[in-house]
Amino acid sequence: MAEASQKLSVGIVGFGRIGAEHAGWIQASRHLRVGAVFDPTPARADIAGSRGFDGASSLDRMLADSSIDAVLISTPTSMHFEQASLAIRAGKHVMVEKPVALDAQHAIELKSLADARGVKLCVFQCRRWDIDFLTVKRAIDRNTFGRVFNIESRLGQWSSCVGPAAKEYYPNWRNEHAFGGGALFDWGSHFVDQLWQLMLPARPINVLAQLRGNVWSKDCDDFARVLIDFDNGATGLCEINTTTTRPLPRWHIDGELGSASAPYSLAFDTHEWAKLELTRAGDRETVAVEKAPPGLSETQIWDAFAGSIRTESAPPVSMDSVVSTMKLLDAARESSDGGKPVTLKP
Repeated sequence: MAEASQKLSVGIVGFGRIGAEHAGWIQASRHLRVGAVFDPTPARADIAGSRGFDGASSLDRMLADSSIDAVLISTPTSMHFEQASLAIRAGKHVMVEKPVALDAQHAIELKSLADARGVKLCVFQCRRWDIDFLTVKRAIDRNTFGRVFNIESRLGQWSSCVGPAAKEYYPNWRNEHAFGGGALFDWGSHFVDQLWQLMLPARPINVLAQLRGNVWSKDCDDFARVLIDFDNGATGLCEINTTTTRPLPRWHIDGELGSASAPYSLAFDTHEWAKLELTRAGDRETVAVEKAPPGLSETQIWDAFAGSIRTESAPPVSMDSVVSTMKLLDAARESSDGGKPVTLKP
C-alpha cells in the first residue's frame, strides 16, 4: 500500500467511455494515479496503453498486485457485484460506478463485506454535486417555496441511453435487461437518488412506477416514470424519457409560496438546468432563483475518496445512502412489474 506521501494507485476495471473519463479525473488528482487497467477487449486495452497506462492481463493479476491500493469498477452494471466482491476480498478499497449493483440486497452484501474487511467502499453518485441539484436543494433549505408539496425531475431526449458508448465492445448493453440496462438504471439512478435527498427528513413510503420499452428496446425500459409518496404528504416524480422530441422542464417545484421551473438541455448542461425561475404565489412576479455555489468536481470526489482512505474517515458517498437509493429502484421495478404501488418498509 502507498505511503502517506505517495499517490494512491488505482486499478481501473473496464476501460469503456466512463472508465476512460475516470482515468482523466484520477490523473488530475494530487492524491491518486492510475496504476493499471484491465479490460478484456483488445481495442480498449490498446487505448489504455496509448495513454501510457499499464495493462493487467486479468482481474486476478490486478487484484494480486500489492502496489494497487484501490480499484474502480466501471463495467456494465450486471458485473459490479461480483467484481467489487473480489476486489474487497483482495483487500482493495473500491469505487463502483452507479448503480452499485442490480438490487439493494447486493448493495447490502457489499457494504457488509467491506465493513468486515476494513476497506472503503464508495459509489460514484457524482450528481449529488451538480449545480442544478444544489440550487434546488439550497432554495428548499432557505424556504424559498415554503412547504414543498411537489417536486418533478425530468430528462427528455430522442436518443437511446446507449449514447456514445464504446463501439468495440457491445454498445447495446444499455438496452438489455441482463446487463442492467434501461433508463431507470441509467439517468434514473441519479434522479431517484437526488429526489429523496431533496425531501429529507421526509421518508418515502410508497412507490408507483411505469417502465416501458417503446422505441429503442423491448427488453428493458427506454421510458421510466417513478412516483414517490413521502410521509410529510409531498409527492415526487422522476421521469426519464428517451423517446420524446418535446422535452419537458428539467425541474418543476410547487410549494405554498410559489412554483419554479428550470429548462431542459439536450446537451445535459447542468448550468442551464440550474436556471430556476420562481413565480411567487402572492404577486405572481417571476424572479430568478440564485444559483448555489459549485459542488465537487469529479476529481474532487476522487480526492475525497482518497482522503477517506488516508484518514479512515467516511467516504464522500455513504453506502447507507446508496442502499436507500437501491431500495427505491427495487420498488420501482416491482411496482411496474405488478402494475400497482409498492409500500416501503420503515
